[in-house]
Amino acid sequence: MTNRVFPPGFTFGVATSSYQIEGAHDEGGRGPSIWDVFCRQPGKVIRGENGDVACDHYHRWPEDIGLLRALNVSAYRFSIAWPRILPTGFETQPNAAGLDWYDRFVDALLAAGITPWATLYHWDLPQPLQEMGGWPDRRIVDHFVRYADIVSKRLGDRVGHWITHNEPWCAAILGYQSGEHAPGHQDWPEALAAAHHILLSHGRAVPVIRANSPGAKVGITLNLTPGYPASGSAADRDATRHFDGFFNRWFLDPCYGRPYPADMVADYQRLGRLPTGEIPFEKPGDIEAMGAETDFLGINYYSRAILRSDTLPEADNAPRLIPEPPPVARTDMGWEIYPEGLRDLLLRVSRDYPVKDLVITENGAAWPEGPDAEGRVRDDRRRAYLHAHLGACLDAIASGAPLSGYFGWSLMDNFEWAYGYDKRFGLVHVDYETQRRTLKDSALWYAEVARAGALLGIAG
Repeated sequence: MTNRVFPPGFTFGVATSSYQIEGAHDEGGRGPSIWDVFCRQPGKVIRGENGDVACDHYHRWPEDIGLLRALNVSAYRFSIAWPRILPTGFETQPNAAGLDWYDRFVDALLAAGITPWATLYHWDLPQPLQEMGGWPDRRIVDHFVRYADIVSKRLGDRVGHWITHNEPWCAAILGYQSGEHAPGHQDWPEALAAAHHILLSHGRAVPVIRANSPGAKVGITLNLTPGYPASGSAADRDATRHFDGFFNRWFLDPCYGRPYPADMVADYQRLGRLPTGEIPFEKPGDIEAMGAETDFLGINYYSRAILRSDTLPEADNAPRLIPEPPPVARTDMGWEIYPEGLRDLLLRVSRDYPVKDLVITENGAAWPEGPDAEGRVRDDRRRAYLHAHLGACLDAIASGAPLSGYFGWSLMDNFEWAYGYDKRFGLVHVDYETQRRTLKDSALWYAEVARAGALLGIAG
């Protein structure tokens, strides 16, 4: 059995994002983001909900810092709302009220003994920049770098941990290919160009942030999903190769200075998603820029993928070795609970890529628990989920993965994108009518883990 004590200095934190919690969508000079517009399109978000108020964090942040202190966390990952800093994206001068708000917030975190981890982009692109062309338009790279320069100049003397982008796969694929997220487009060439420009803007922003925030640690967060073939058949193995290229390697490889995976370029050309010949959005020097040296890789992990080929009839394929998980083994999002995948993922990334440091920047589960008659939120399933995944982190560390931190998703229930307020990921329950916050049982347990620096039992 591996050691259940975390290494000295291991970071325990929680995470949120601006659009999901801040609210105050039209206060303090903030302009509209693509999510403000997307939420107002019929049928895009469940029940037509939006982030106009969300958790009202913009006004209630002192109370929320109190929640962080109650959780005993040493770090808090939050994101900056681009439209609060540059309401249209084109301003020659930033919005002073927006910078001032984050200035006060960072100071308050530090006064509370909590290390700020700032994410520059968690999907709330200023709407006018989308109207310019958004992430598929190469001009967006310069806009992002300028935004990163403004924010890191203002906060870089106090923020020592920077994440350029959160989940480029989601921003590009869900935003521009499937249309499930803002801006709601469905176009493969757009999606692949968007992914490229997000990664290019990351690489070009890294040296700018370093110059403005000397000694800071700079990285990017990728949502990664390990794939497992449903059987040992060649068809299922090939489906798994393609999934891994689509979901993981297409983003990991450029972040470490490697060309796009040749097998995926061929697949995308065969499928008509890329033209034959040169990749149209890639220019000389892009790969080198995208591979800017980083201090850590943030990984968001929620589940695994079980791959079954669709290129041959089921009867002609080998029998399944991995069955589809039953509902009881899934979260409220329908995602399989598979902590072993987190261990496998950490070991695979540390084996295949020259990572200096790994940090779990998101991991968590949605269930609909609420306060009982005594006002207690007994979320035993979430507590068990966190216990199992923190155990997987310890297993990976014991096997050599350079993992230094874990941020639970999320500090509090919040606006869950296209699901509206229907899915609750929080360690803290939020009553959206009253904005009352209640620490769930999982929060009380996690606070003890963070205090002890050890994986505690979950009985009781």
